[in-house]
Amino acid sequence: MVNTAEVPCPRSISDEDRARAQIYQLLGTLLGNPPSAELLEGLASLQGDDTPLGSASRQLAALAERTSPFDATREYNNLFVGLGRGELLPYASYYLTGFLNEKPLAELRTDLMARGIRARSDIKEPEDHIGTLCEIMAGIITGDFPCDSDLSSQKSFFDGHLAKWAGLFFTDLEEAQGAIFYAPVGSLGRAFMVVEADAFAIQ
Repeated sequence: MVNTAEVPCPRSISDEDRARAQIYQLLGTLLGNPPSAELLEGLASLQGDDTPLGSASRQLAALAERTSPFDATREYNNLFVGLGRGELLPYASYYLTGFLNEKPLAELRTDLMARGIRARSDIKEPEDHIGTLCEIMAGIITGDFPCDSDLSSQKSFFDGHLAKWAGLFFTDLEEAQGAIFYAPVGSLGRAFMVVEADAFAIQ
């Protein structure tokens, strides 16, 4: 579905879980920083089927092929940074309360501490940034952290920190006025959140 670079796995995981981790890692990378030339080149080779996830992958590949790193960086900054703020604020606190640095961030920090997950020193954004949450989810799946990485642990993190708002954020990204390259990133994220929610619902 999404043939990104391999995600290193400290423990043996299924091909399905490896693919899930790769999608989370891809979303985290694209939402955390503008894509590099190498990443754009890799994305151009994505393939997909006729599912919503596959269709979004094909659209992302087509746009990556004709998007320069300069244009991608400008679009990223317009969407997420801006002069005062970007078109979108990709934080759980903002989506759930209308304000930054609110209760959802405090709850996330408590959860991360309990899981033994520490924020990277080079990351200046609050931990409830959507890119950070996707990267953390990838790490939980692959067993990068000292916490349990089984499905119940994954479900707990997803339900607590992504389920209530990530789909709405990805829909907003998909429809954002300034989104060209990032529109199919929104489509991919929205479709993937539905797949994840449906899968966790039957656990």
